[in-house]
Amino acid sequence: MNPVTNAAPTLPPSGGPGVIAIDGPAASGKSTVGFALAARLNYLFFDTGAMYRVVTWAGLDAGVDLHDPAAIGLLAETLDIAILPAGEAQDDRHLTVLVDGQDVTWAIRSPLVDQNVSIVAAMPRVRAALSQHQRQIGVRYARGHAGMAGIVMVGRDIGTVVLPDAPLKIYLDAPIVERAHRRFLELERRGKQTPFAQVLADMRERDRIDSQRAIAPLRPADDAQIISTAGLSVQEIVARIVALAEMDTQPATPYPL
Repeated sequence: MNPVTNAAPTLPPSGGPGVIAIDGPAASGKSTVGFALAARLNYLFFDTGAMYRVVTWAGLDAGVDLHDPAAIGLLAETLDIAILPAGEAQDDRHLTVLVDGQDVTWAIRSPLVDQNVSIVAAMPRVRAALSQHQRQIGVRYARGHAGMAGIVMVGRDIGTVVLPDAPLKIYLDAPIVERAHRRFLELERRGKQTPFAQVLADMRERDRIDSQRAIAPLRPADDAQIISTAGLSVQEIVARIVALAEMDTQPATPYPL
């Protein structure tokens, strides 16, 4: 997918869906498309997957057993996680992630975190803690907050669990080989030399864990619009979602907490 340039907001602050939920498997284009879409609509971009990566990174950094639900659950409940706009950073980031004030934006994108994040994300206590936090953020921005017209929230269970009443739900997908190639190139750009075969194997395992976990398995919401990103540019995907968003002219839904 190719980058997209920013354009003037398409939807007025008082109209259109207050929340656009984008779900999909790893490297399906959620973050790239979500970021471009949010810029186009003057929405906040929020990648919820970063929060699960933070907990995974923190567990690895502290030497905590990632298979210990109690220890990892406690981390999820007590970590001071801040998700901020990218600001003036010049390293292709879509947002800035802080843990206890430390910038871990790229640390949480390491191959080791890639290999372990699905284990952590499958833990009920972790999902409960982070989903509640995500829901509160979604509700706040859906109603209009900090000068933003709404929120584009991306993840794996936004449309099914976090904000099931979101007025517009998108599910992005692509063949696993293409997704693995995207992740391989991303790692290469950051100086991480990981064999493609390993990236592909890790992604297959992550897909398996994400789709088969008992709590909030990865799947499209029943009313999601499914878009295959294979062979499409970012501009084309964003245009499709904007067209869907323009069909929803109702004010932001006042979600209950």
